[in-house]
Amino acid sequence: MIEKLKELERISRELEPSGDKRKNWENKVLSYSHDFIDDLEHEKAYYHEDQKGKGILEFDISEEATSLDRLLEGNSRHLNTTGINPASGGHMGYIPGGGLYPSALGDYIAAVNNRYAGVFFAAPGAVRLENMLLRWMCRLMGFPENSAGNLTSGGSIANLMAMVTAREAHKLKARDFDKAVIYLSEQAHHSIQKAIRIAGLSEAHLRYIALDEDLRLSAAELEKAIIKDKKDGLIPFFINASLGTTNTGAIDPIQSIAEIAERYDLWFHIDAAYGGFFKLVSELETKFKGVEKADSITLDPHKSLFLPFGTGAILVKNKQALLKVHHYMADYMQDTADANEEISPADISPELTKHFRGMRLWLPLKLFGLRPFRAALEEKLYLARYFHEEIGKIDGFQVGPNPELSVAMVRFVPQNGSANDFNNRLLEEVRKDGRIFLSSTSINGVFWIRVAVLAYRTHLDKIELLLGILKEKKENLVKAYVV
Repeated sequence: MIEKLKELERISRELEPSGDKRKNWENKVLSYSHDFIDDLEHEKAYYHEDQKGKGILEFDISEEATSLDRLLEGNSRHLNTTGINPASGGHMGYIPGGGLYPSALGDYIAAVNNRYAGVFFAAPGAVRLENMLLRWMCRLMGFPENSAGNLTSGGSIANLMAMVTAREAHKLKARDFDKAVIYLSEQAHHSIQKAIRIAGLSEAHLRYIALDEDLRLSAAELEKAIIKDKKDGLIPFFINASLGTTNTGAIDPIQSIAEIAERYDLWFHIDAAYGGFFKLVSELETKFKGVEKADSITLDPHKSLFLPFGTGAILVKNKQALLKVHHYMADYMQDTADANEEISPADISPELTKHFRGMRLWLPLKLFGLRPFRAALEEKLYLARYFHEEIGKIDGFQVGPNPELSVAMVRFVPQNGSANDFNNRLLEEVRKDGRIFLSSTSINGVFWIRVAVLAYRTHLDKIELLLGILKEKKENLVKAYVV
């Protein structure tokens, strides 16, 4: 037995590399990372590549080790040069994640220290740090100090937590689900519909409230729907408003909706995953009027704070409602029961084991301070407006509503043939070019090209490049276009 244990120990100690090997690996990874960042300006935002990363399948898991040099080379060839390059300033398609460099350092520190940040007893400092960040978000949104929150993997889990908490706060039972009513608009993010299904509310009535001409939920129509549903014996309980829709960046009339929710005692949730941190821009202060009256708010630091993907947040005004849904004490956790100076993330979230996400947010906020974040968000606001104005000056291009945040919509209207087909082809040509990545949406059957300006590396030169590419590709298509 002793000999067997010694042999197993000898092999297993390979998992603890020497200091020299660690430094060697670190140097290679850092060199690779710096080369990636330094070359970004010359790399594409989208790689139109036929193999679509199939080469990575050569690196399946095996019994024997593979050299780091070969792994980095495989990563470069098969991961970084196919599909979307979200680190590029030319990424203006889906609402982009950022990838601030200090966040990577924060993740490195968190992974090396490997603190279990789910329970205060296990990692008091880590839990204090995350709750400190959440209290800052609550102050930013005007929530009281005794509100609660959780750093999530993103807006989807945050919206799910809000939905389940609202369900329990309104004491809905299974027998009530087919009478329950949820109010939203067709521009609501699809994670809301997913949350409804996962929360067991598939039988609930979904009321898609009409939009105004700027694609914002109509408060007047919302109130009419609630009055009718109450009269019909239904149970209105949840309103979802968007503070920056993914499609167009539209901001629903928050103040008016808040007053309606209060008047009829409905849970008011604001999905501010995209737009929430634009609260830092003083020019937009009026757009946020009434935010403090919400019952819950979803935020995504991996959007408008430019962090790596996998960083969301949920804020809930009623801490007890959040605890009621998620708190559970297992027998083997009894040692932690009296360690409650800070609320533990595991007590207010579906997650028990979790990554210490706070470090990737705290480190860049402290290293940079808020000032450059404010400036970057204001810059994106003005870049979207500039694009909207300039593309509208080019013959044949039609623009959507004025950008409320940093999303602009545009389409070219040919003199003959299908405009939808033409714009689909135009978008494909932009993607083949690869220097800029854009996406599309359809509203009332109309195909629009979306320009989402939120990557922190996107500056005026990229917008000028985009304008030139759209004009060039449009002209080429007009020449070749056949009805």
